[in-house]
Amino acid sequence: MTRPRKVAIVTGASRGIGAQIARRLAADGFAVVINYAHSADEADTLVAELMGQGHDAIAIKADVASTADVRRLFDATEHHLGQVDVLVNNAGILKTTPLVDTSDELFEQTFAVNTRGVFNTLREAGRRLNDGGRIINFSTTALALSLPGYAIYNASKAAVEAMTPVFAKELRGRSITVNAVAPGPVATELFLNGKTEEQIQHFASLPPLQRLGQPDDIASVVAFLAGPDAGWVNGQVLRANGGLA
Repeated sequence: MTRPRKVAIVTGASRGIGAQIARRLAADGFAVVINYAHSADEADTLVAELMGQGHDAIAIKADVASTADVRRLFDATEHHLGQVDVLVNNAGILKTTPLVDTSDELFEQTFAVNTRGVFNTLREAGRRLNDGGRIINFSTTALALSLPGYAIYNASKAAVEAMTPVFAKELRGRSITVNAVAPGPVATELFLNGKTEEQIQHFASLPPLQRLGQPDDIASVVAFLAGPDAGWVNGQVLRANGGLA
């Protein structure tokens, strides 16, 4: 039986950029998996919103840093919706501190989610993604800015950028593209929380377009990479930052 629509997993999709990506992909006709690690209520609310609009969506709890959880994420997706066509590796953590003040625990946590999490999902997707599928990883424009306090976070995302074009080549012959998106500052609750209005305006003034990115800006880039028009884009990092770097 032919599936009526394609299936997309969005990790870390219960809120912020991930939630907006899920909304956009659902609007584009994908059945969407809202992956989350902790925010069950927010994930369920988003699923209810999407289903109320006539879309197919389910929420699946899984810690991307866990090999077993990632395998279970794919198992549950295939059971409920079918084999995966698109993987969006949005899940990540950002805690900034000077390198000399970084604890072992923060180092391990950052690399567990941001780097091992991507490794785990890429490995599973490499075995289970439909031919012709799309993989979209997440990096950061912070890599280009070399801001104090970002050493460990940047290192975790630099590893993702390094894996992206290599994995694209390793999937030769299956018509699967592997790309990454590197956003600049985006006006999410996570970004805005704890910042003064002066700090927010400073970040907004940095790009030549003189504003913060919006979750829709990033979701649109992901939708392009997940769709048919990006079929010839492979192994690339797309810096969606308004010209900041």
